[in-house]
Amino acid sequence: MSPANRPFNYGGQAVMEGVMMRGERDWAVVVRAPSGEIVIQRQALPPAVYRSRVLKWPFLRGLVMLWDSMGLGLRALMWSADVALGEESDVRFNGPLAWGTIAASLLLGVGLFMVVPMILVSLVDRYIASALWSNLAEGILRLALFVGYLVAIGFMPDIRRVFAYHGAEHKTINAYEGAALLDAESVSGYSRAHVRCGTGFLLTVLIVFVLVATLMGRPPLLLRLASRVLLIPIVAGISYELLKVSARFYGRSGLVRLLMAPGLILQRLTTREPEPAMLEVSIAALRQVLESEGLAVPSRAVAEVPGVAPAEQRA
Repeated sequence: MSPANRPFNYGGQAVMEGVMMRGERDWAVVVRAPSGEIVIQRQALPPAVYRSRVLKWPFLRGLVMLWDSMGLGLRALMWSADVALGEESDVRFNGPLAWGTIAASLLLGVGLFMVVPMILVSLVDRYIASALWSNLAEGILRLALFVGYLVAIGFMPDIRRVFAYHGAEHKTINAYEGAALLDAESVSGYSRAHVRCGTGFLLTVLIVFVLVATLMGRPPLLLRLASRVLLIPIVAGISYELLKVSARFYGRSGLVRLLMAPGLILQRLTTREPEPAMLEVSIAALRQVLESEGLAVPSRAVAEVPGVAPAEQRA
């Protein structure tokens, strides 16, 4: 079976100076160290979670994706931060420093994207005619804050590099699904947008939130906040199924392409054109998960990817 026809959808995310890729059995993080060396960590995915038939049921698999983004993503980010800091640094991004930063980030996210829109809407809610318009106003504010946040952090040099690695990850997956050779020259010609991107998923979540929240009317502020938190797994499950169906029919339906266009456009904020060295890192990450499953890597020569750190970690 050709790579493009394989039922499993490979994917990943950008980390600090690198890329994480998730396969069917393993996940791998590949980072460019300050020395220029490519460093790899590859670990097996927990079979109880990632190969459970029950957790692959519709809607439940959306929760697995949410866990995938948060659990594996945070582990990959912490490991990549340590590599990016370099051996000469006395700081390590783990323990209290790491989890304190993550907790603060989560609180900031809840405050900015959940609490602030609701408080702003509550100030004028008495003048809003219906629950539909109230929830729509909240959703528009949340979307505006989300887009504004992406624009703002895009000016930060370190984040711009992460966004460039995000572009490298998309190009690599697009090249693989297009049955192209996995080398920097071939991969560079592919789009940095992808129909299964997490940015598009978040946009879908924001839209579905408005639709589902409308069914709950206009409860008091604290109950409204609690309902938003409780809705997260439900909305994530619905949004994942919508994204999965849309990605399947994207190439065959003009209507689907039209509906997915906003998510693809939004990816221009979270991706940048990668350097060739970034593509090499992303290709190395995908190569790790493909080789872990005994799949041939479509490439001119394995030697085209620069040397891997001798101490590759494997769990």
